[in-house]
Amino acid sequence: MSTVLGVSVLAGPVVSSTYAMPQDRRTVLSPTEHTTDDPRRIPARRPAGPSRQLVLRGGRVFDAVSGDVRPGTVVIEGNVIKAVLPPEVERWPADAQVIDVTGKTVMPGLIDMHVHLTYPDPGTPIDEQASEGSGVLRGERNLRYYLESGFTSVRDMNGVSKAPYLLSEWSAANDIPAPRVFTAGHIITGTGGHATERPVTPNHGPEYAWEVDGADAWRAAVRRTFKEGASVIKIASHFSPAEVAAAVEEAHLLGLKVACDCETIYTPMAVQAGVDTIEHPLPRTDETIALMARHKTGAIPTLQVYQNLFDSSGAYYGSTSRRFSMTSQSNFDIFKKMKAAGITMGVGTDTIGGAHRLIPNVYIAELKWFVKGGYSIPDALKAATITNAMLLDMADKLGSLEAGKLADVIVVDGKPDLNLDDLQRIDLVVKDGLVLIKGGQLVTPRHVPEPLRKPAPPQDVR
Repeated sequence: MSTVLGVSVLAGPVVSSTYAMPQDRRTVLSPTEHTTDDPRRIPARRPAGPSRQLVLRGGRVFDAVSGDVRPGTVVIEGNVIKAVLPPEVERWPADAQVIDVTGKTVMPGLIDMHVHLTYPDPGTPIDEQASEGSGVLRGERNLRYYLESGFTSVRDMNGVSKAPYLLSEWSAANDIPAPRVFTAGHIITGTGGHATERPVTPNHGPEYAWEVDGADAWRAAVRRTFKEGASVIKIASHFSPAEVAAAVEEAHLLGLKVACDCETIYTPMAVQAGVDTIEHPLPRTDETIALMARHKTGAIPTLQVYQNLFDSSGAYYGSTSRRFSMTSQSNFDIFKKMKAAGITMGVGTDTIGGAHRLIPNVYIAELKWFVKGGYSIPDALKAATITNAMLLDMADKLGSLEAGKLADVIVVDGKPDLNLDDLQRIDLVVKDGLVLIKGGQLVTPRHVPEPLRKPAPPQDVR
């Protein structure tokens, strides 16, 4: 038995470090084998992408690995980055599409690590709040907001029914103009846990979260979520040590990372079980922060969403899963302690419902919290790109402008490495090699009809 925050906690089984991400079943793949561009890594045909090269010529190129900015040209072939060339080198075919971005900043697409695409807006009728179709439509609209704002990936941390999975699939196939969607689908929690409390409403019901009890049931819920198409598993307190250990072990065996919305006594349970990220700036002790550092547990602090809550409502009311005090200062103190402990932190906003209309302002506000907490502006942008990609288990494909990585690239009409507010001035967005935003506007290419199997009969002109 151990004591956490003054409360006795029965020690339970924990997941051995042998269940770290590299030891899952994906390791049987050949290093040269093409897979789906998500953490599931399912063998797939290699997509063709656009037939001619795209050249972003003469911009200020932000290096998300070093944080430096240098003049250069980004060359895209198909759906991958072919090269980042020095400005004096012009090495591309004569038929390439060349876009002059002189004076603008070329950088990896932004990633938001914590969104809720399909949740009801304040005006959503009560009888539509558990509707999968309504959720898909809201999600597609919200994904346009993200795309216009320079986001090429979002991590959706639960939504209504199968809507998050469908949006993820359609975006991956480039059947809708949208960022990549890495989704948790449903929250997994114990009966009465976070997002399931009474009074029961549609978005606090089984369409959004699964209430399960016992280690075997938690393991089954992870498998069910994986089956639906999840690319990350989200769990939430409350749970027992055995339950969280079973969930993390099963997720890691399946090749997925685990994010936890947990607090107080539950956070050390989750960290000891091997969870990959702790979401939000919820209360945790200095001992728990040290434990996170030892276990290399990441964090998505989402400071601004609670600040907005404090500004509008004064506090977090009416939730049994938030039975503790939070203030702007205490949340920020946790952030600073995590930074001092060397914990890897990614950038997420917890944007939900009507707050999507605040994009990108909420994200820029979160980046400013990082800067207030001791990050330089370039380091905050690194957190928004390469660090987020690493926490997604996608750093081999996303997060930086390097040859061979997926062509998720944005052009900012400004210098965001000097002034974060310049992120409001998105000029061009390329996702998967496709130009989807140009001049700040959504570009929808004309549909190219397929030919008939047999030619049409000749027209009678008599």
